[in-house]
Amino acid sequence: MALFERPHVDSLVHFLTDDTVPPRIVALTGPRQSGKTTIVRQALRRLRASGHPSALIAVDDPLGATDPAVWPPSVQSETTVVPDPRLRNVTWLTRVWNRARYRAWREERGFVLALDEIQDIPRWSGAVKGLWDRDRQTGCPLKVIILGSAPWALLTGTGESLAGRFMPLDVGHWSLPEMAQAFDFDLEEYVFFGGYPGAAPLRRNLVAWRRYVAYSIIAPVFGRDIVALTRVDKPALMRQLMDLVPAYSGQIVTYNHLVGRLRDAGNAATVGHYLDLLSDAGIVAQLGNYSGSAVRRTGSSPKLNVLNTGLMTALSGYSFDEARADRTFWGRVVESAVGAHIHNTLEPGVLLSYWRDDPHEVDFVISQGPRVIGIEVKSGWRARSTRGLTVFKERFRRARTLLVGGRGGIPVSEFLGLPAPDWLEEVP
Repeated sequence: MALFERPHVDSLVHFLTDDTVPPRIVALTGPRQSGKTTIVRQALRRLRASGHPSALIAVDDPLGATDPAVWPPSVQSETTVVPDPRLRNVTWLTRVWNRARYRAWREERGFVLALDEIQDIPRWSGAVKGLWDRDRQTGCPLKVIILGSAPWALLTGTGESLAGRFMPLDVGHWSLPEMAQAFDFDLEEYVFFGGYPGAAPLRRNLVAWRRYVAYSIIAPVFGRDIVALTRVDKPALMRQLMDLVPAYSGQIVTYNHLVGRLRDAGNAATVGHYLDLLSDAGIVAQLGNYSGSAVRRTGSSPKLNVLNTGLMTALSGYSFDEARADRTFWGRVVESAVGAHIHNTLEPGVLLSYWRDDPHEVDFVISQGPRVIGIEVKSGWRARSTRGLTVFKERFRRARTLLVGGRGGIPVSEFLGLPAPDWLEEVP
C-alpha cells in the first residue's frame, strides 16, 4: 500500500501549492479507515521533497507536538508538553499553532501544519476559525490541513459557521479498482471484504479480519464519532441499531419494524434520528422512493444500504466460501456493493433513490435534474424479472434503464469500475 496513492494526494498537493487557489484550510474528512492520514503523509512527503517544510501532529499522540525534528529548540517550551491526550484543549491547540506560525514566517516557502484527529479537541472549530482569521489579517504564510475520523457532518456539528474558510476534501470508502491495484483484490473479495485498506492484509485470517472490523471500525465509530460528538440519549439502543442495520441492507424497512427488533425501549422517531446519525457516520445510506418529487423521496419508507459491504459480512457470521454458497445472502451483498459504489461516488446535485410501486420495483435510481437512470441488479438472490425496469421506463419516459449483472447485463466489475455520474452521461 505504501506505493499506492489515491487521487486525493494530487488534489491535496494542488490545494497547498497552487497560488491561484484562494487560501483555505483543507479539511480531509470521511469514514474511519478510509486512509486519510496516509493521504496526508504522502502529500507532505512530496511537499518536503520540493522544499516545502511541514508537520503532521496527531492530537492523540503524547509526543508529536514536541518532536525536535519538527520544532527547532528555539521554539520548544515545556508549557506545550501535555503527555495526556485527554488534556489537549484549545490552549494546547493555540500553542501548537503559534509554533507553526513561527516556522511559517521564517521558512522561504512558508509552512504546512496538519492536525490529525482534530475532533478530540473540545470546541476546536471556533478556535481554528479565530486562529485562521488572524493569519489572514497578518498575511502569515501558514497553510493548514485538518483531519477528522468522522465525516464532516459529525465533525463540525451545527453550532459553528465555518463557511468560506474550509476546502473540504471528502475521502470515501475505497473502490474496486483501488483495492485491486493496492491489494490485488478480485471482484468477489471486494464484495465480501469491502473497501477497508487497513483490514485488507488480514483477509486470509478471517478471525483477525472480523476483530479488526469490530474493534478498529465499528467500535470507534460508535464511541468516538457518534456518542462523543453528538447527543445520544440511549447509547445502548444506538449500539443495537448499529449492529442490526447491516443485516437489512438492500431492504425497504419502516422505523416501526426496526423498533420491534430492538431489545431496549424506543420509538420510531428515535430510531429515525439514530439512522440519520449512522448515515452521517458513513455506515449506511437511507434511500427514498423516487417519484420525480423530492417530497416523496423524503417521506417514504427508506431502503437501507451499507456503504461498505465489509460491515455487512463481518457481522453475518459467514465465511467467504459460505457467503458465496448462499445465493440469497450473496445476492444481497452484491446488490449492496452496487448501491454503496453509487452512493460513494456521487457528486453534488446527483441523487440516489430506489423506485417501488407494487408489485414493481427498481433497485436504484440515479437522477440529476432531468436526467434519470433506473438500475436493476441481477445477482441471483431473487427470482424477479426485469419487468420493473419496463414499467419504470413507461412511467418516466425520459429515463434510461440499465441492467447490472446477469445474462445480458453490464458485468458487475465493469459497473463498479466507473463513478456513478459517468452512467448519467449517456442520458439525453
